Amino acid sequence: MLRRHFLQTGIASAAAASPLFDNPPKRVGLIGCGWYGKSDIFRLVQIAPVEIVSLCDVDKANLEEAAKWAVERQVSHKKPRLFTDYKEMLAQKDLDIVEVATPDHWHALPFIEAVKSGADVYVQKPICVDIAEGQAMLAAARKYKRVVQVGTQRRSTPHLAEARRIVQDGKLGNIGHVEIYSYGGGRPTPAPVEPVPATLDWNAWCGPAPLLPYSSEIQKNWRRYMEYGNGTIGDMGIHMFDMVRWFMGLGWPKRVSSFGGLRVLKGGSNNIADTQTAMFEFDNLEVVWQHRRFGAAPDPAYTWGATLYGDKGTLKAGINSYDFIPLGGGNPIHRDVTMELEQYPIDKVEPRLEKQVAPAIRAHMQDLLDKIATRGKPVADIEEGYISSACCILANMSMQLGRTLAWDAAKGVVTGDPEANKLLRRSYRQGWVHPDPAKV
Repeated sequence: MLRRHFLQTGIASAAAASPLFDNPPKRVGLIGCGWYGKSDIFRLVQIAPVEIVSLCDVDKANLEEAAKWAVERQVSHKKPRLFTDYKEMLAQKDLDIVEVATPDHWHALPFIEAVKSGADVYVQKPICVDIAEGQAMLAAARKYKRVVQVGTQRRSTPHLAEARRIVQDGKLGNIGHVEIYSYGGGRPTPAPVEPVPATLDWNAWCGPAPLLPYSSEIQKNWRRYMEYGNGTIGDMGIHMFDMVRWFMGLGWPKRVSSFGGLRVLKGGSNNIADTQTAMFEFDNLEVVWQHRRFGAAPDPAYTWGATLYGDKGTLKAGINSYDFIPLGGGNPIHRDVTMELEQYPIDKVEPRLEKQVAPAIRAHMQDLLDKIATRGKPVADIEEGYISSACCILANMSMQLGRTLAWDAAKGVVTGDPEANKLLRRSYRQGWVHPDPAKV
């Protein structure tokens, strides 16, 4: 019954909203069929009559679950083709849209192959684990003229689009300081060595990154390991930094500095910083990031968000709400996220779905479809995703080196710092070749 209602409401709204409805359905492939890959791709199915024709994952358990959902939810009820090697999937060259939703260390290589194959791409954030990867991804997208949407879906969150208008209309006045932050969510993570499941190719899962001994804890909570990601700032921080850049029309900062470390959540195998402060310096503005994976948040209503301070007012913005507080009188404004559970009732029961984020994913996917139709740049174009990803990586580099980094955006290097520039490109494990921006 849920599926029937989903089809009736989802496809009906797609018929009204999508410029692609009268055309042959877009053929879609997904690389990385874990939690967020499924969250994304099945929001796309809700708003357009696409056909998921190919799924790829090195874990066959993920593959089979995603295939089951596809059979249940897409209009054709056909089972997609299943692959464990993204190169084999992309070699078919029959996909219109590819989503790359692997762990972060596996974004660059399949992304570049996807754009080479002629597909437009939705890629999860951060787009890369090192800056040279991001440069190569941007170069490939432009060379092959592909439309790319990055999964920084705060840019498509309805109540945050309204909050952005408050900024754009000048209601905050001159904004001289911005704080972005994430609090909580941490624990020491033991990772006992375990037998590799029969469904999983662990060597392929690690790919170009270091081959750690298998633990289900690492496979599940890989973001807690710098071998496979960029810590909390590369996970939670990029969303809020990107949102502030979007609110204010900011490009690259002039300097980035950061300090922090693993100070409290010790005793496990996790190695990301459990507290970090980073400063992104723009002209007449500092954007300051802070995370603590322990302790209470200063404002329980905003455990993950941004606060913009102007001479006419203050704006707090997060995924669940925003609050505008004018100075010197005037009416404050509060808005909560609008969920769409009645329109899309399957959202109520889908495992692990972030219900408050689902409307933003749908809007983000719709923006991608619209820009594919016009060959324009989506709201979270690959260049925007590269800037936000690279800035968070620069913060980690600054923390590691213990000094401020001055970024030359035109040259794509840290000014006057050969040691820092060596960190722009991570070492790949033998058997994998790091992409080169000049050779994509």
